[in-house]
Amino acid sequence: MGDLPRVEQGRRGIGGRPGSGKPGGVPGTGRPISGEPRAGQPGAGAHIVLDELSGGVVDRLDADSAASINASGLAKASPMGMGLYRIEPVGMVGSIRTPTVQLEIQPKGRLGLSRLLFLLSYAGDQGFRDETVAAVEHQDLWSALADSLARLAERALNRGVLQGYLTVDESLRTVKGRIRISDQISRRPGMLVPLEVSYDEFTEDIAENRILRAALERMAQVPRVRPDVLSRLRQLKGKLDAVTRLHSGASLPPWRANRMNLRYHAVLRLAEVILRNSSAEAGDGAQRTASFVVDMSRVFEEFVGVALREAMAAYPGEMRLQYGALLNEAVRDSDRLTIRPDAVHFLGGRPVVAYDTKYNAATDAGASLNADHYAMLASCTALQVPTAWLVYAGSGEMKLRRVLNTDIDIVEYPLDLSRPPAEILAAVADLAEQSWGEVVRQALL
Repeated sequence: MGDLPRVEQGRRGIGGRPGSGKPGGVPGTGRPISGEPRAGQPGAGAHIVLDELSGGVVDRLDADSAASINASGLAKASPMGMGLYRIEPVGMVGSIRTPTVQLEIQPKGRLGLSRLLFLLSYAGDQGFRDETVAAVEHQDLWSALADSLARLAERALNRGVLQGYLTVDESLRTVKGRIRISDQISRRPGMLVPLEVSYDEFTEDIAENRILRAALERMAQVPRVRPDVLSRLRQLKGKLDAVTRLHSGASLPPWRANRMNLRYHAVLRLAEVILRNSSAEAGDGAQRTASFVVDMSRVFEEFVGVALREAMAAYPGEMRLQYGALLNEAVRDSDRLTIRPDAVHFLGGRPVVAYDTKYNAATDAGASLNADHYAMLASCTALQVPTAWLVYAGSGEMKLRRVLNTDIDIVEYPLDLSRPPAEILAAVADLAEQSWGEVVRQALL
């Protein structure tokens, strides 16, 4: 297929040879190429790193890896012929690893894993964040996840496997615990034995250990995990062999944070993030792949909603997330239009301020100047609130925009995710203080 420009393997940017200052390309196309094949194995060992806002790259892929990338939802791999594929971000961030290639889509601003895990700890409102998950930062996401999980699991299991009480339902010939009378009558009418009983057993087979075992197994299936880390993961999993294995696709068992399982909190938070956002597949005749895919727009929306609700708890009223309201009057349901701001604060049962989030702003310097403001204007009109706050991910200055011929203000509030977690939460607290101050000012008017 002709000579291709040499590009060093490993971590690299979009097109060209790292540090060469000269762009690479596919002959006759003018498009950049990001990797070089090894003999007899297209794209072997390639490590492709893209920013989520980039336009993509052209690289060699084998057909199985291209199919895995497309199936993961992390990126789109379009064939161009001669073993080349156009790889383009599709709005997700994360990583996919196959035996021949690792593709990473990094969040804008190139946030590290610790910052990503901090945001994910709010997604899904897990309800406990008493200790920050400190992640080991590596050059690639999988090494960081595997190292972090092993380190936190070692700390959690250092004093032995956690035990707790598990309610067991069984059919026995003797009484143990309590008899389930309704089940006994419905299943065995007129029979004295066996008895349907329930009892509490002190065991290692509890929800916390099932979640931890599943996460250790998931990470141990990731292709090309460093041998020393893989050995640590397998040793840790061996301590939990008596625990029931969670089947692939099964929902995570519920558990409650308390003082008894305090040493498990950090590792369980990371384990749930891994299990909810990643997949690992291996089988006879199929290549081994692993993917960790995150929708940053959803993560940002949930983070702002939960963090803002916690901050607004210091003020009167209540906050409702994803609040839906009618926009128009209509006789038929099919004619109804609805609005759904990300958060609305109520006082005395009446909405007083609305919030909306925007992860992908029109530019990194500010929010969209059109569609986002139209949506907030509609929310203010339908909810009869005078002020809406548009929270976007990025740096910049807070701006107030008064809508002509109305008394409605739309405030653009930047939230810089590159700052330390404590400063991000302080900015959310400042948002709560300023928005509540505006509610008070409007009430006085």
